[in-house]
Amino acid sequence: MRPDSALDYLEPLETRTRGVAVLDALADMVERSGLTIGDRLPPEVSLATTLGVGRSTIREALNRWEGLGIIRRRRGDGTYLSARVQTSRGLVPTMVRLEGEALLRLLEIRRTLENDVVRKATINASPKQRRQISSLCDILLIEVNAGRPWRKADHEFHAAIYDASGNPMYGQILANLDHALERGTASPFGADNFGLDSFPIHRDLADAIVAADPVRAVEIINQLLDIVVDEVQAIIDGNMLS
Repeated sequence: MRPDSALDYLEPLETRTRGVAVLDALADMVERSGLTIGDRLPPEVSLATTLGVGRSTIREALNRWEGLGIIRRRRGDGTYLSARVQTSRGLVPTMVRLEGEALLRLLEIRRTLENDVVRKATINASPKQRRQISSLCDILLIEVNAGRPWRKADHEFHAAIYDASGNPMYGQILANLDHALERGTASPFGADNFGLDSFPIHRDLADAIVAADPVRAVEIINQLLDIVVDEVQAIIDGNMLS
């Protein structure tokens, strides 16, 4: 299919919104035109003209998709689909579902890395590092149970595990993965209550590291990730949206 032929499935937007309307229109175009992974999208200027929005608006929308791993840009060649795009038919907004699917792909990568980093940390941690991991876990759970902001404490707990692995690159890679997946301000995946069910077993993870039990530690990190994956899937399926 010629990239420009997909433009037949776009109509000018009634308002010059910079938000969800542009992203939804692009998703609808991809689905209705039959574009698949590896196909090239129409040029930005053509998308902007057809939708009746500025080119910067289209660029912002495509930046969002690139952050979710939905498209890949080739300098001087164009923009290509790198993930399946299908519009929602139920209660879940299209972008929430696409964001959730991107998060599941990210969690698949995290699982491989986290299994290795936790195993190495459990084996290599010094007595001082084991005490620090346990103490930071206590602080994290106090913040969570008190209903206070917990992200800083969570970051410090996991950062201590990455440090204990003996390879600082783990922490850098995992942080970059998180930054690559930008979550919208209204995203349910960025809400304070997202992932809360996984926090009780953080204590089990810390205890396994303190006990120098790598088998148990790897088992717990997988349980933790399973909980998050299940929550993401529940949101995608519309079971956790009000």
